[in-house]
Amino acid sequence: MLCAIYKSARKAQTYLFVKKRDDFSSVPEQLMKVFGTPNLVTIINLATKDKLGMADLEKVKTNLLEEGFYLQLPPPTEDLLKEHKAAMKTKQE
Repeated sequence: MLCAIYKSARKAQTYLFVKKRDDFSSVPEQLMKVFGTPNLVTIINLATKDKLGMADLEKVKTNLLEEGFYLQLPPPTEDLLKEHKAAMKTKQE
């Protein structure tokens, strides 16, 4: 299963996987507006992959087959200050 991966011009670390290069017909119009101009990163064969960098391979395949696309969002940002305060509060108790 081949798929094309595009990077968002507007959203950092946001990627869009589609079944065919430059075919965004299955992607909702509103998502495309938010995503911005897609920049092709690569074309890969998912059948030859055991895993992907930050996306669940099986979820990507399923979404491509059922929805026609997969949107990879960036991981949530860590709030190190909040974690530190929580740890300090625990030590004081």
